[in-house]
Amino acid sequence: MTLKKTRLWVLLAACAAAPAFAQNIAVVNGTPIPKARADALVEQLVHQGQQDSPQLQTAVREELVNREILMQEAARRGIPNRPDVKAQVAVAQQTVVLRALIEDFVKNNVPTDAEVKARYDQLTKDAGGNEYHLHHILVDNEQQAKDLIAKIKAGASFEDLAKQYSKDPGSAKNGGDLDWSDPKAYVPEFANAATHLQKGQITDTPVHTQFGWHIIRVDDIRPVTPPPLEQVRPQIVQQIQQEKLQAFEENLRKQAKIQ
Repeated sequence: MTLKKTRLWVLLAACAAAPAFAQNIAVVNGTPIPKARADALVEQLVHQGQQDSPQLQTAVREELVNREILMQEAARRGIPNRPDVKAQVAVAQQTVVLRALIEDFVKNNVPTDAEVKARYDQLTKDAGGNEYHLHHILVDNEQQAKDLIAKIKAGASFEDLAKQYSKDPGSAKNGGDLDWSDPKAYVPEFANAATHLQKGQITDTPVHTQFGWHIIRVDDIRPVTPPPLEQVRPQIVQQIQQEKLQAFEENLRKQAKIQ
C-alpha cells in the first residue's frame, strides 16, 4: 500500500469517528458521557433560572464527569445492585417518566378560547353581589361591647375606641378599618350582620363569633367588579388544565384492573 493510500484510510477513519466523538462531551475510563445528557442538565438549569453560557456548559461538563467517576466507584462497590438502591432508582425513574407524561398531556390539551371564556363567565357570575367597606371593634365580652355601642351613639369616635379597645391586631391600629371585602371572606355570623346593615349604620347589638364580640359599622357598599378576562386568563387556563388532568387520571384508573 502506498503512503498516499495509507493517509487516505487514516483520513476516512478519522472522519468516521468524528460524529461519534461529537456525540459525547467526555470519556471517563472508557465510558462515554453523551452530549444529550449534558443538554438535558443544561435545559433543567436554564428552566430553574440560570442563563445558558459557555461557563454553564463547562460547569455542567465538570459536574457530569465527577458524577461518572463517582458512579464508576459505586458500581465497583456493588451499590447499584443493592435492593434499597434499586427501589429508589425505580421510584426516581417513575417520577421522571410520569412528569414527562403529564407535560405531554398538558401540551396537547390546551383549553380553547371558548372554554376559557365560559369558565370566566361562570366565575364572574358566582362572584356577583356586593362588597363592603367595614370598620369593626372586637372585644372579649358582651357587656363591654354594649358599653362601647352606647358611647358611639352618644358621639364618641368609632376609630378612637377601636384603637383603644379592639383586640383585632390587624385592624385596631387603623381604627378598626377592614377595607373593602366580599362578606363571604368573613365568618357567617359576622357576614350576616354586616349584610343586614345599610351604609353608615352600626350594629345595635354586639355580634358574637368564635373570636369574641364585634361592633360593626358599614362605611360603604358597591357592586363587585370582576377583573378583566386577560388579567386572570393564566389562572383560568391552569385551573382547566388541572381539571382535565384529574379527569384523565380518574378515567385511566377506572379502566385499570386493580386487585
